[in-house]
Amino acid sequence: MLLRQALTIAAKDLRSELRTKEALNASLAFSIVILVLFSFAFDPGSETIMEFSGGLLWLVYSFAGALVLNRSFAREKDNDCLDALIASPAPPGALFLGKALANCALLLAVELVSLAAFALFYDVRIGAHQFWLILMVTALATWAMTVIGTMFSALTVNLRLRELMLPILVYPFMIPALMAAMLLTTDLMAGMSIWGNDSIWVRVLVAFDFVFTALAVVFIDVVLVG
Repeated sequence: MLLRQALTIAAKDLRSELRTKEALNASLAFSIVILVLFSFAFDPGSETIMEFSGGLLWLVYSFAGALVLNRSFAREKDNDCLDALIASPAPPGALFLGKALANCALLLAVELVSLAAFALFYDVRIGAHQFWLILMVTALATWAMTVIGTMFSALTVNLRLRELMLPILVYPFMIPALMAAMLLTTDLMAGMSIWGNDSIWVRVLVAFDFVFTALAVVFIDVVLVG
């Protein structure tokens, strides 16, 4: 029941975003512009690119993600839609998971396009095995970003400066997950294995996702209702 309600809310959010494309277009444009600007500072195809690839990609992902996450609950402010959702039979946990699933899907779409743009602009070849491992790391870190961002999006929805407050609140909590994602992505881009010494960072991402998802589902009622 909880999962079905969450999927219904996620489908509603995705339909709403695909109709307007406000957050999607803004985050995609931001990602491409940043990648193009940085491409002028480095020699495409050089080994130097591999040393900062993970940091650059996750810098782009995290800032573009803030544009998507900020709209998560803000779009519900019109016509008191948020109050209607809170008063609906769906429990707060389903509301949170639905919002998080929709945000995660949008972020993954932006990240896949950005990854393709990165490979094109920086002349980086990504093998099939690398791609699936990068996708796994991206999915784990994106869910971490989504869980934290969706929770704080609900917390800051009534603030006048929510566009400023959301990144300030989200990024400190994201430091462990972003560190893990940057290190793993950099090693994968360089063709290294992540199942040796780097496996601890995979476990960090999995543990981060599990712990913060559980905390968010438990405390979202307090955040939304007070």
